[in-house]
Amino acid sequence: MSTQKVAAWSHAETFVAPSEHVEAAARRGEQLGAAPVPDGTGAVLQVLAAAIGARAVMEVGTGAGASGLWLLGGMPADGILTTIDLETENQRAAREAFAAAGVAHQRTRVIAGRALDVLPRMTDGAYDLVVVDADRAEYPEYVEQAARLLRTGGTLALTWSDRESDPANRDDETRTLREVGRSLRERSDFLVSLLPVGDGLLVAVKR
Repeated sequence: MSTQKVAAWSHAETFVAPSEHVEAAARRGEQLGAAPVPDGTGAVLQVLAAAIGARAVMEVGTGAGASGLWLLGGMPADGILTTIDLETENQRAAREAFAAAGVAHQRTRVIAGRALDVLPRMTDGAYDLVVVDADRAEYPEYVEQAARLLRTGGTLALTWSDRESDPANRDDETRTLREVGRSLRERSDFLVSLLPVGDGLLVAVKR
């Protein structure tokens, strides 16, 4: 990659500054070992939510609430964020972050549990946006659940890894991401793009 392209990418990461509440949630996430999404990724998630008027958003991987705050920032005032995390400490931190930001409690549903146990209980076609930032080994299952949960025209966003672009990397996580990307590209029910923000963000729109 040229020096100019690297500089442009770096600039994109800081182009939209996070709110003080997002910054606080990100710091808390780092303390808990739940790495927050990079600011560039958060800004894209916010724009995606706004672009499709997402009133029903499903998030897999709550962390300490930083990504949820980005999403809520792009959602309409009556939008509801449903977010799932296995760690109760993460959930507690996220609830505190949402409250500190002045988010009405009825706008968020923070669900405790393993996402692959929770998602099958959710309603088909009921979500405008599904965001996954979780165990990459389970991404194939998350994609299948998202295909069911999303309405036509709904969007799936998967946080990625820049290791996937290097053919020399053959670890299990990287191989899984490659297979997920290949599978989504070949599906007739999704249009897909890989965006160069953060470590990568794969975005797919359900036809």
